[in-house]
Amino acid sequence: MVTLIVSIFLLGYLAITLENFFKVSKVWIAFITALLLWGNLYFWHRDDDILLKQLVPAFVEGFKIVLFLLGAMTIVAFIDIQDGFFTITKTLASIPRSRFVWAISITTFCLSALLDNLTTTIVMVAIINKIIENNKSKWYLLGLVIIAANAGGAFSPIGDITTTMLWMGGQITPIKIVLHTFLPSFVCLVISTVIIQLKLKGKLNTIALNKNDTNPAFSSLHSNALFYTGIVCLLWIPFLKFYFNLPAYLGMMIGVVIMVLITKLLWPTVLLIKKGRFPLSGLIKKIDLQSGFFFFAILLCVAALDAAHILPELAIKLNNSVGNNLNLVAIGIGLFSSLVDNIPLIAALQHMYPLSRFPTDHYFWELLAYASGTGGSCLLIGSAAGVAVMGLEKMDFFWYLKRISWIALIGYLSGAILYMATFSQ
Repeated sequence: MVTLIVSIFLLGYLAITLENFFKVSKVWIAFITALLLWGNLYFWHRDDDILLKQLVPAFVEGFKIVLFLLGAMTIVAFIDIQDGFFTITKTLASIPRSRFVWAISITTFCLSALLDNLTTTIVMVAIINKIIENNKSKWYLLGLVIIAANAGGAFSPIGDITTTMLWMGGQITPIKIVLHTFLPSFVCLVISTVIIQLKLKGKLNTIALNKNDTNPAFSSLHSNALFYTGIVCLLWIPFLKFYFNLPAYLGMMIGVVIMVLITKLLWPTVLLIKKGRFPLSGLIKKIDLQSGFFFFAILLCVAALDAAHILPELAIKLNNSVGNNLNLVAIGIGLFSSLVDNIPLIAALQHMYPLSRFPTDHYFWELLAYASGTGGSCLLIGSAAGVAVMGLEKMDFFWYLKRISWIALIGYLSGAILYMATFSQ
């Protein structure tokens, strides 16, 4: 049974990585894999009660995280569809070329911590295209955006899906993860930015926007109101969780309701400028439903491996091979995540290492959050941010490997070394 289940999982995983070759969405592949895994478990056990006691909790926990993610995407979509990022674009366009690389880097880093690394990358790609002339220098900036978005998301409980998974799984708490991993993430950012700044010295041509340009569809007051309201709705979720023990997904849903109410109050003013109804269809298009469903299916697959007692046994074998070297495990997982999706890796580790062994806010979980978040920058396909840039800008994999990967690796290892030197047990 174990051999068959592992084979199904590995074949499904391989098919996901080769989705472009098979011309089949990875969402369908992940769901088919989950059905095959749970179907085999039922065939071998023939016990409805055992499966229900394991499948239902996995289903519920997965649904909570997906609801959280979809809520975050909805809030960001509300901001974007009403031009909430227009002010940021104009501000960046007015910055002198000598400081422009740093402005892009820090803006991406901060936005990623508040929104998420994928959404931030998409926003920054749109902004850079409006400011930078179409040349190879733009690709260096986009490479920096990938590094900065992943670094910014790594220390924030809402900035990267793997950090969110660890938070909602009880492995980390918002305050501790920010306090302990902010500086390593920032060091990763700074070192990468310094190198790319040297690469682009004298080669960056910006397109100055007219200072009299105004938001083409919405008033500045309306757009800014939506932007700051959305940011507040995202920021208060960890505080609601900490002070009132309100589940994160419920806090996110409250934020969505507030965004709807604010939009309803402000929309009549916008109608005076641009006639029409609220573009609900446009809002839905900006929400990445496929990512949510894919994530849910992956969690079901990993839960099946745990139900078959494969992950606990794998943890024992891993410990026997590397001993108690938690640094090696975490750093290795971070680098491995640049080759494969980090979501199933973190989901598997959550099942492999119970909280009874590594309690909440343990050194291992915090280093793992940093490593899984920033390690994916080492390859273009290693993170959602990189895949987004590759799809939107047709960035070449080997160009990134030759010119950006080594920069990302230096930044990644620098931050990891700083964290291990500061908090090593």
